[in-house]
Amino acid sequence: MEARRWYVVQTYSGFENSVKEDLERRIQSMGMEEQIFTVMIPEEVVVETKADGTKKEKVKKMFPGYVFVEMIVTDESWFIVRNTQKVTGFLGSSGGGTKPVPLPTEEINLILKKVGMMEPLKLDFEVGDRVDIVNGTMKGQIGEVSEINVEKGTVSVLIEMFGRHVPVDLEITDVKKIR
Repeated sequence: MEARRWYVVQTYSGFENSVKEDLERRIQSMGMEEQIFTVMIPEEVVVETKADGTKKEKVKKMFPGYVFVEMIVTDESWFIVRNTQKVTGFLGSSGGGTKPVPLPTEEINLILKKVGMMEPLKLDFEVGDRVDIVNGTMKGQIGEVSEINVEKGTVSVLIEMFGRHVPVDLEITDVKKIR
């Protein structure tokens, strides 16, 4: 079975909320909670300054005309989302029954953090710290953190191979600080 991933669904502009409500209703009535998990419209609060100088907070859609759906793509789940009223298709699907392309993990993580659905990573190490690699092909190696990219969730670690320091890019969760 495929993993749950995030997909972008195109809608008629201005109908994002009704698509979200209709889709959530269809998921429940058709018992698809095991394949379609979350329907989201990313929004952010924007402060607008009026002509008289007063400021007003306004909730604005980050991606007008799009709804984000976390799901496992099967023929049935794909059909339910695709055939919801006011849905025009999936982003990354060329039509003709082709399955959609999921959003890259680093892109959806940025969006989820911005809308508050994902906590930013709390790091227990910093550049220059010695770490133990706990997952992946380099498991058991010890190295020194040379770079941290919180947005992508990656860390670059210098490990010694063949008498030289070689940088290895890893997920932040794949390393633990040596105390």
